[in-house]
This record gives sequence, C-alpha cells and structure tokens, in this order.
Amino acid sequence: MKAITFDAPGEPSVLKLTTVDAPQLKPHEIRIKMKSAGVNRADCTQREGNYPPPAGASPILGLECCGTVQEIGAEVPAGSFKVGERVMALLSGGGYAEEVCIDAGCVLHAPEALSDHEAGGLMEATLTAYLNIFEIGGARSGQMVLIHGGGSGVGTQAIALCKAQGIRTLVTAGSDEKVQQCLKHGATWAFNYKTEDWAGNVKLSAKPAGVHVVLDCVGAPYLAKNLDCLAPDGCIVYISALAGAIVKELDLWVLMRKRLRLIGSTMRSRSVAFKAALVRKFAEDFKTELRRGELRPVVDKVYPLESAESAHARMQAGRNFGKIILTTTLL
Repeated sequence: MKAITFDAPGEPSVLKLTTVDAPQLKPHEIRIKMKSAGVNRADCTQREGNYPPPAGASPILGLECCGTVQEIGAEVPAGSFKVGERVMALLSGGGYAEEVCIDAGCVLHAPEALSDHEAGGLMEATLTAYLNIFEIGGARSGQMVLIHGGGSGVGTQAIALCKAQGIRTLVTAGSDEKVQQCLKHGATWAFNYKTEDWAGNVKLSAKPAGVHVVLDCVGAPYLAKNLDCLAPDGCIVYISALAGAIVKELDLWVLMRKRLRLIGSTMRSRSVAFKAALVRKFAEDFKTELRRGELRPVVDKVYPLESAESAHARMQAGRNFGKIILTTTLL
C-alpha cells in the first residue's frame, strides 16, 4: 500500500510517499480503507523526532481517519460494523496510508451529515478537547473555559463542544482575522495574544470569579497569567508546550490559596481500553450533535496524501484555521 514515511527526523521535506506492507489485521480490529486523515500538531512533533509512537503502534503518522470498512476481525462483536460502511476512527498511528487496522472500540460510524474530509478530521481533535475540558477539567454548563490556540483543530472543536454544553469560552488567537473567525465559530470572547493584553481581558470578561478550566498548548510562558485568570478550584490542563516546557518560578501560594490544579495530559499513550471507553462516552454524551452534524470540524485546507510536506509546512507556519486534511482518493 501507499503511505507517507520518513527516513530520519527533520523538516516537512523529509516526508515522502512510499510503498509499504499493509498492516496485519488482529482479531479485535477493523481494517479501514482510507478516504481522509486529519493532520495534527502531534504529527509534526513526531516527524521532528520528539514524539515517538507508543509501543505496538504504527510508526506511520496519522492519529485520525475516515474511510470504509474493508475487513472485520473475528472477535469484533457481530453486527457492530459491516464491510463497506463509512466510519471514522481514533488512531495511535497509521493514518497517512491507504489502509489502517484499529481496535473496533476506537471506531464510530461516520455521521451522514459530515463529508469524508470533515469526518477524517473529527476524532483526534474533538476527543482531545472532550477528554481534557470535560473528563479531566470537569467543565459543566454555566462555567467559563479559556482556550489557547482557538484557531487550531483542537481549539475550534473545543469551542464547539463547550457551546453545545452551555459553557462560555474565552479564546486566544494569533491574528485579528483568527479572532473574528473564532467569534463566528461560537467563541464568547476572543483576543489577539500578539497585540492585546489577553490575560487582562480574560479577567475582566470572566468577572467576578474567573475561568474554571484553561486548555493550554503554549506552556511555560503563560503559566503565571493562567493562574491569575483561574477561579477557585479551577485547573489548567496542558496538552502541549509549544513555547517552552521549563518553568523557572512558580508561586505555590497561588495554588494553595485558590486550590488550583495543574495537569499534564496526552492521549496517544493511553491504553486501547481507555481510548475505547472514551470514544463510547463521547458518542453517548454528544450523540445528538454528532447525528445533526453540529460538531462539524472546520476544514482549513485539503491536500492529496502525496502533498503531506505542504500540509505540514502550512501547520508549522500557523496559517491554518481549523483542520488540515489529507485525502487518499486521488491515489
């Protein structure tokens, strides 16, 4: 089968379309013939050599996909899937290829309301937002959530999830255009972190208590301001550290006085059982929104699989709003 591979870590130019062996189907798995795959920041980090796949996962990039069921393992519950059905899946790797095999518990039927490109970019970003804001952060209706990187795939889906649950969102983005796009997408407030005092604006907007959850992909430079913006008993969930991971100073009195939590979170290294349970709970909690297409990912740009280099370059330059998608339909 055709797949995107690289021989050594490096810039986007190391990515190339090659022929590799198709994955072997295990009894609990489904083989999916790929239609589309989302591009995620984690893919870029792996390509750079800084995010190796977990043990047993495919070394091929790609953490989410949409495609059709091609083969079903012997231990997959009868009737849960049929050959030829359109599905979407949360992957530990392997999405940048013509075929992927994945545990059936990490697969959902793709909503009819979504295109192949939208379904291909839904699972990783949406479940990242769901896990960290709701399951870990404990956000609930009537509260406020601060989302950094509001124009990213995770950020845009976090806005949509919170809006569906009656949670007001404050987001940061890197340009006035992205600020307006975030507001149009459903953010309650949005601030340009390059030109505005985002922390001051968040504190003013979130009066009197502050925000209850911060979803942070920036890292160390934002820690003190995040803490200042939090309501008592609030938490910061770190899903990346794009601007640095080393904090030189931390005022522990702030944590103790407001009873705050700092949480680090990644999903890729979680067990298959954990991911399958998360997929089931998400599908139940948002079944109506999924069926209606109300969690439709924002598709920024679609590239053929062989143009993965261009897709990664666009993401690294920060030019995207929403999801960048790779499609195999042109192979």
